[in-house]
Amino acid sequence: MRVEYINPFVEATVNVLKEYLGPVVKRGNLYLKSTSKQIMGVAALVGLAGDVEGRVLLDMTQDTALAVASIMNGEEMKVMDEMVKATITELANQITAQAISNLYQANYKFDLTPPTIFTGENMMISNNMNVEALIVPVELGNNGENGKIEINVVIREKI
Repeated sequence: MRVEYINPFVEATVNVLKEYLGPVVKRGNLYLKSTSKQIMGVAALVGLAGDVEGRVLLDMTQDTALAVASIMNGEEMKVMDEMVKATITELANQITAQAISNLYQANYKFDLTPPTIFTGENMMISNNMNVEALIVPVELGNNGENGKIEINVVIREKI
């Protein structure tokens, strides 16, 4: 997996989150995961096509989704309802649009699917592309009090 494909998604995530949450967004250390991974409870999935194939997953707990949606909407959100799902979908749209725009400027051509939101406990995301998933955690708040979002990216060049 080429770092030129990954960095725009990580940078876009941090940039968009900082727009809403302020400077208290901290990128953690990336790691690789080669097998299935249990999602934390709320995940926005965006498929990628074009010069590459793959997906980007924004993974977070329900509490984190509620905290982010509350901040983005300017009012406290207490239940995982359609408004919270729509807000997390919009967050994923903004992040992927910024990343794809940066990739186009570097002459990479990507198409993407609209974000799909998954919620629930004990759900697994599988990687059947024979490519390791790169995962970058992003802490939200001075001490992570608004939780964390993991950016889970699997991309491979088309053969």
